[in-house]
Amino acid sequence: MMKDMKTVIDLFERSCEKFPDNPYLWEKKNGKFAATSYMEVKREVLNFAGALCQLGVDRGDRIALLSEGCNAWVYSELGMLYAGGVNVPLSIKLTDNEIVFRVEHSQARFLIVSANFLNRVRGIEGRIGGVEKIIVIHSDINEGKYVSFELLQREGEIWRGEREKLLNDRIHAVTEDDLVNISYTSGTTAEPKGIMLSHRNYVTNVLQSDSLIQIPAYYRILLFLPWDHSFAHTVGLYSFMYNGASLASVDYGQSGMEYLRNIPVNLQEVKPHILLSVPALAKNFRKNIEAGIKAKGRFTDRFYHLGLKIAYTYNGFGDDRGRGWKVLLKPLVKLWDSLLFSKLRKQVFGGNLRFFVGGGALLDIELQRYYAALGIPMFQGYGLSEASPVISSNTPGRYRFGSSGILVKPIDLKVCDEEGQELPQGQKGELWIRGGNVMAGYWRNEKSTAETIVDGWLHTGDLGYLHPDGWLYVLGRFKSLLIANDGEKYSPEGIEETIAEQSKYIDYCILYNNQSPYTAGLIVPNKMALREYIEKQDVEPDSMDAYRVMLKKIQSELMAYRVGGKHAHLFPERWLPAVVAVLPEALNEQNGMINSTMKVVRAKVYDRFKEEIDYLYTPEGKEITNKRNLQNLKQLIS
Repeated sequence: MMKDMKTVIDLFERSCEKFPDNPYLWEKKNGKFAATSYMEVKREVLNFAGALCQLGVDRGDRIALLSEGCNAWVYSELGMLYAGGVNVPLSIKLTDNEIVFRVEHSQARFLIVSANFLNRVRGIEGRIGGVEKIIVIHSDINEGKYVSFELLQREGEIWRGEREKLLNDRIHAVTEDDLVNISYTSGTTAEPKGIMLSHRNYVTNVLQSDSLIQIPAYYRILLFLPWDHSFAHTVGLYSFMYNGASLASVDYGQSGMEYLRNIPVNLQEVKPHILLSVPALAKNFRKNIEAGIKAKGRFTDRFYHLGLKIAYTYNGFGDDRGRGWKVLLKPLVKLWDSLLFSKLRKQVFGGNLRFFVGGGALLDIELQRYYAALGIPMFQGYGLSEASPVISSNTPGRYRFGSSGILVKPIDLKVCDEEGQELPQGQKGELWIRGGNVMAGYWRNEKSTAETIVDGWLHTGDLGYLHPDGWLYVLGRFKSLLIANDGEKYSPEGIEETIAEQSKYIDYCILYNNQSPYTAGLIVPNKMALREYIEKQDVEPDSMDAYRVMLKKIQSELMAYRVGGKHAHLFPERWLPAVVAVLPEALNEQNGMINSTMKVVRAKVYDRFKEEIDYLYTPEGKEITNKRNLQNLKQLIS
């Protein structure tokens, strides 16, 4: 059966034959979650495919999708694929400019939007002239370019009844080389890259993921990560589909805030068996659990912490769980589990949760140890959208805290130095991978494609090594990619170069974010420009007040990139430095901070100024005129 599966359509058709009456989708309707079976989903998908054909969708046409996760999201994407179209999934967190860029760059002919985001689309309608129709989910609209999704469904059903052969021909024409998605990276300039993921990429990665973790058909997942992300896409939508399992969407309500409030409520209603998470969410769950424990009083708090301590010792690093003398702790672990931890699992996650799969960013070991102690281990995985995205993962049968698990099968991996020479096992370098899950390339960007995929090998840009025991360790960015606390990766160079070019007071700006709550900036100021500036101010040149005024000037230069500033909207706000450290010395070739091509050696800067970086994440470090910045600026200028 597997050999015959070449497209996402094949995956879905197989499950419709094998699990026709199993629920595939769960959605909140009239106050409670209702299931839609595989065959019922298929009927909706075919109706939408028929509607798209009726609208004149041609094979390979791009259709953008801006919606929260819901049943219609799945009907839309699969309907596009059945009609031979390509989905351009858009994050609901995007700014208006970012939406416009993606819709225009992908040359999308149609846009599907949920009623929750209709006003956003109305506001940019004049800027997306290439879009012929705007299809609105959960609406009865039918005017101008706008048409109701539900109305199209009804029309599609009639069209399909009359032209069954035409639709079947369209479905059978879809090949493994056709695109499923163009999924845009979070670009740091106005030009994010569109990752082209084909049917071959997704089918390969679903089967590769299945080589690590098999999902029983009775499993449910509450999919609260954004559905446009490749992680939620492959591991949620498609892996669950392939295994005949089901997925529930969070009740979005009327706003993003309502959505967040509904997650804990929906967990109790859906009682999922697996959750996909990123570090920020995992930390939030822990914070809420511990606040609840504290509220129960000192005895419960002490009892809880003692139980954690025992479980931490028993679990070791995961792969040595309960080994050797630790086996003696097993009765105690079971006792605490029955008295406390099993109740917490039920209270917070519904009682069925077996484990989390963590993706998107490196997960700290303490968090992994914590969830393992609660009896719901969080298995760290590694991947990137360009690889559809799964490359490796820890699994219920084999996990080690701190590692990114073992490689999916089949896949080729090698670790290379900066010259592209393969390094011996165990040595650190850039991770390169090769396999059917490697993207088809970047949409309308041959230059970036050629730089990223060389002779079939995807250069991930990530630093890591392969342990002789088969564990993959990912250590961060090989060159300069940063990771935000929700797992999103971004390249800082565009922001850094722009800040240094636009401000005469700043020679270098180096951004830092390693799953941190906010981005930090390391600044090397231009001494001459600041001296000239201070001479024109009503302040004693070498006084502490003068240094405060200089720091405020640097801050105002950076504020120019935020809302209301002259460079506002050049970059997403979350990637701009929220806090700033002034470095006490210049960067040059002599101290190794700059290489021969005048590029900043990021790893050395981070290493050298670790204290400055750590200080920026303390309460006193947040104020630009903090004592360390004053001291460093004085040292640099005097």
